[in-house]
Amino acid sequence: MSVRGLDVRVEVLGVRHHGPGSARSVGRALDELLPDVVVIEGPPELDALIPLAADPDLVPPVAGLVYAVDEPRRAAFYPFAVFSPEWVALKWALEHGVDVRFADLPATHHLADSDAGDAPRRPGRRLDPISALASAAGYDDPERWWEDAVEHRRTSSLAHFAHLREAMEGIRGDLEVDDDARRETFMRKVIRAEMRGGRERIAVICGAYHAPALDPASFPPASRDNALMSRLPKIKVAATWAPWSSERLSYASGYGAGVRSPGWYHHLFVTPDDEVVPSWFVRVARALRDQDLDASTASVVEATRLAGALAAVRGRPSVGLAELTDAARAVLTEGSDLPLRLVDRTLVIGELLGRVPESTPMVPLAGDLAKQQKTLRLKASATSTVVQLDLRRESQLARSVLLHRLAVLDVPWGTQVDAGRTTGTFKEAWELEWTPELAVAVIEASLHGTTVRSAAESRIAEEAREAADLRVLGRLIEECLLADLPEGLRAVVAALAERTARQHDTQALLETVEPLARTCRYGDVRGVDVADVAHVLQTVVVRASVGLRAACSSLDDDSAAAMRTAVEAAHRGVALVDRHDLRDPWTEALVTVGRDEVIHGAVAGRVNRLLLDGGHLTHDEAAARLSRRLSPGTPAPAAAAWLDGFLTGEALLLIHGDDLLSIIDEWLVGASEEAFEDLLPLVRRTFSRYQPAERRLIGTHLRDLASGTRTTPSSTDSLDLDRAAPALAAVARLLGMEVAS
Repeated sequence: MSVRGLDVRVEVLGVRHHGPGSARSVGRALDELLPDVVVIEGPPELDALIPLAADPDLVPPVAGLVYAVDEPRRAAFYPFAVFSPEWVALKWALEHGVDVRFADLPATHHLADSDAGDAPRRPGRRLDPISALASAAGYDDPERWWEDAVEHRRTSSLAHFAHLREAMEGIRGDLEVDDDARRETFMRKVIRAEMRGGRERIAVICGAYHAPALDPASFPPASRDNALMSRLPKIKVAATWAPWSSERLSYASGYGAGVRSPGWYHHLFVTPDDEVVPSWFVRVARALRDQDLDASTASVVEATRLAGALAAVRGRPSVGLAELTDAARAVLTEGSDLPLRLVDRTLVIGELLGRVPESTPMVPLAGDLAKQQKTLRLKASATSTVVQLDLRRESQLARSVLLHRLAVLDVPWGTQVDAGRTTGTFKEAWELEWTPELAVAVIEASLHGTTVRSAAESRIAEEAREAADLRVLGRLIEECLLADLPEGLRAVVAALAERTARQHDTQALLETVEPLARTCRYGDVRGVDVADVAHVLQTVVVRASVGLRAACSSLDDDSAAAMRTAVEAAHRGVALVDRHDLRDPWTEALVTVGRDEVIHGAVAGRVNRLLLDGGHLTHDEAAARLSRRLSPGTPAPAAAAWLDGFLTGEALLLIHGDDLLSIIDEWLVGASEEAFEDLLPLVRRTFSRYQPAERRLIGTHLRDLASGTRTTPSSTDSLDLDRAAPALAAVARLLGMEVAS
């Protein structure tokens, strides 16, 4: 558009964000116009990042990231792909030595209005006008419409954009005074400034929706625009480049200006026209072969022919993604949609992750993280990968430490997963996936320190000071162990020792035992000094043992369930360390609780089973206690709760304990019809924990007991000791025992 009365030409190129057709048109229009300044839709804070766009190490997809300095969660991303019209315009300007700047509502105002608790924002669009025009023309793919309606017409690229602007005027209607109006006000402000600066040819690249509002010939009075820009909130911000991914460019990720098929658009933009279809099917065939699916060269040729035929039958001037997908389904996947899901994820959406140069402005913490990633050879990837770590190897232990420290800082690059079949504590498995939002998480974590280690220790110390109970401190102890944070460990131990001295909640003490015990037991794997932790553990166990009996009194069902879980956890912790100064007071406390018949059955039954399994209660004593708790004088729910606690564990107790099984059987058979209806769901829940084979074996034993056919050897006379001798000798050798000849 030329401005009459002024010796300046302003051309507004309305585009579809991340549209390869728009990108090609922008490139040709700039070659035709040869502007002396290029203005691109985007916050002016991105101007400082423009020189880095010329660095060959800045590889799209990338995003301009603008964040509030004091509250990094107030952030916004401005993504660019190779096929983004804005990126094409930016690169054109840099390659031709032409001035370039961004024009939009400044992020200093936009982020001041955002909520700090929100997730990092990506600028969205109220309306995709290209999609609206494509839909009106009967197209399901806006890029196909652009190709057919614009790219294949033999007219000036500038004329294309003029026609598009006229179409936009009919779509947008009257724009109310809202965020869009303010954005366009700031865009006009920049255009006015460039016009006053003596520019002769100005190219403005913006979303097509905004194009009619940026025609200088129809600008409203400057006073009206100035009124819209007054009294806006403001906040201090900073900007940097951050890697982006193909997946995050798709609108399925929640990105308001996203596209459906960024991987396909990238292929469409970077591939010569005559190679688009065959090279696409070559990539599809490779993806299928990687999954051990057949995809022959002949099939690729046949799919290419079929796609062309489909486009001709459908009256399309070129093959689009719909034809490619239909041809692939018919020829390469034999009509199955399942393999096409793989193609959609890896090719149609894509798995690209951008890269930024080391010279990119970043917080010190991000620089330290990048250095460690490079040293440890942990490459950031947009696709999920599982890394197996052997903690006995120094380099892999260092990887584990880094990932645990990032977890402390709420930078969830890695998530721990099952390490597979392993009997030791030297294996870890992590699922790694780098997402653009992690860049904001790193910036936010930088408020705690300048390196990953110092920030993690500071974060741990802060959480220890603010911990509401011992459970949190117990968790922090383990985190310090796994993340190798000795300073953080000292801070947590000090807080734990101080809180323990004043703690009267026995259940909280019980829940602290297991994490402390794991720290003591496995600290040597990571070379951590756990002497202070061991001292605190001893104090916690003794105090919990002293208060256990009183804490188990007068519990309702919910409280009893929580106490039972706490007792089980503490028991695992004491067994893990296996020290007499812990085991003795704990066992004494369990014995006291186990023989007290007024304690809730869920707790008492579980304690008696723990005592039986640990050899502190004989089988006959256990049978006597079971018989008393299942006597007719005990209410059915209370008896069922005791039984549930007692039977938790291995089914061998019933398979080889006919007396116990008989007691339970007689109790159930003797229950009244009304009581049995109440007991049935409770007992069914108890026995449902056993495996089907175990339940069948228990049932067989019950049947034999009822019929009197089950017999139990009364002595070792039935054992063939000669046949057992080789097996006994082998076991003795494994245990390091001497075998008599």
